[in-house]
Amino acid sequence: KKKMSDSVTTIEEQFAAWKVEDAKFIAGNAAAGTRARKALGEMSKAIKVRRNEITAEKNARKAAKTK
Repeated sequence: KKKMSDSVTTIEEQFAAWKVEDAKFIAGNAAAGTRARKALGEMSKAIKVRRNEITAEKNARKAAKTK
């Protein structure tokens, strides 16, 4: 099995952080809302990176088949 990319690890870590902070926010902790939004922003960046990684890998596989 291939090593998970850093972007996948970041997405998972930020998702876990978001879940914790979102629960605190729902319980009434306003500051946790800021931390939840930060985690979502970091996830968004990592998701864009991962999308590009997948596209690059897909194109590389397609190019390898045509040779």
